[in-house]
Amino acid sequence: MRYRFPENFWWGSACSALQTEGDSLNGGKSQTTWDVWFARQPGRFHQGIGPENTSGFYQHWKQDIALLKQLKHNSFRTSLSWSRLIPDGTGEVNPEAVEFYSHVIDELLAQGITPFITLFHFDMPMVMQEKGGWENRDVVAAFCRYAQICFDLFGNRVKHWFTFNEPIVPVEGGYLYDFHYPNVVDFRRAATVAYHTVLAHSLAVRAYRAGSHDGEIGVVLNLTPSYPRSAHPADVKAAHHADLLFNRSFLDPVLKGEYPADLIALLKEYDQLPACQPGDKELIADGKIDLLGINYYQPRRVKCRDSAVNPDAPFMPETLFDYYEMPGRKMNPYRGWEIYEPGIYDIITNLRDHYGNPRCFISENGMGVENEQRFIENGHINDHYRIEFVSEHLKWLHKGISEGCNCLGYHMWTFIDNWSWLNGYKNRYGFVQLDLETQQRTIKQSGKWFANTAEHNGFD
Repeated sequence: MRYRFPENFWWGSACSALQTEGDSLNGGKSQTTWDVWFARQPGRFHQGIGPENTSGFYQHWKQDIALLKQLKHNSFRTSLSWSRLIPDGTGEVNPEAVEFYSHVIDELLAQGITPFITLFHFDMPMVMQEKGGWENRDVVAAFCRYAQICFDLFGNRVKHWFTFNEPIVPVEGGYLYDFHYPNVVDFRRAATVAYHTVLAHSLAVRAYRAGSHDGEIGVVLNLTPSYPRSAHPADVKAAHHADLLFNRSFLDPVLKGEYPADLIALLKEYDQLPACQPGDKELIADGKIDLLGINYYQPRRVKCRDSAVNPDAPFMPETLFDYYEMPGRKMNPYRGWEIYEPGIYDIITNLRDHYGNPRCFISENGMGVENEQRFIENGHINDHYRIEFVSEHLKWLHKGISEGCNCLGYHMWTFIDNWSWLNGYKNRYGFVQLDLETQQRTIKQSGKWFANTAEHNGFD
């Protein structure tokens, strides 16, 4: 069968500033929470590799953009670093950062590659975290100022902006499950962080619209469909609760301008509602977006709890459900994640049927594999497994588009093997192999396949 995609479909990949730039404490940049955490606890990072050892985009940006062109990208998503652009978080703009990001944007445009720019991708400036991070409304206001500066500096060339990448992840990692700084485990504080992130998003959207910029603004959410173990009402209720907490807590505000009533009722029942202020409701209503980025990696499978919750235990999401390992599921054995290609179809059809069919695109989808060097053939990694992964997801995406879903593109995570938070370089995701010691870049078989697919706007 031939799979052809709509005209002007966005073919590309995604990355982030902290995971690719390197020079983590050079060029006038201040520390992020990751720089500080790595300095304090390097043992928590795979093989002791921290954010200063990334794929070197700060030095190799021109070479890397030439590779993007070779991979037939017509679009590319990356992020700006708040701590590089405004080192103290609220004060003077760093001219070295302005020059760097201007060069990157200009070169992308010169190569016919449309820049998609994210404002915040997990990299909180440490000076802002020391003020309480997203728990502090002063930091929310500072983010709005940072966003406004970015719009003013680059908005004449950047037409696709995204306030946050996966805003639920810092909530989960930093305030529930101890895999991001500040390593807090407290649901109430997590709820406050999530709520204030929505307010920060909405303030940035307001600022963008007030500036009458020629472009559009959105957000990137990692949507993880919650599938119940069975049709039993208890399992269905468990999946609904998981969906409320991990998907709709951000999806509804940015697309409908309000929170789901049953999410509010649920948090109220367990005394976990964050504090609100006058004007918040109107601000959230103003945060509705023009374009939704969808990151999809794996499904979430849940069931009702089989055992009672310890009455002395703190409230956590797992108070409401248990995770379920479906027998016979397809797995990525290297990353430990389930591969479920129809999930990408379920996401976009849900958006079509329940959210007014918003303009959207797949902003991340990818397969991490450990020790890919074992698949080298004739000097190149023959990552046939990644080609299969991408093509099978694209088939389901094509099906959704053919049924009327308003999905405008597909961006793979990621362009080049890059640093991945606590995992370092344990799992490689790139179309391009990176040799950390020599910084040599070599296109993998999947990169060649993707280039051909993008050039022909589809595949057979």
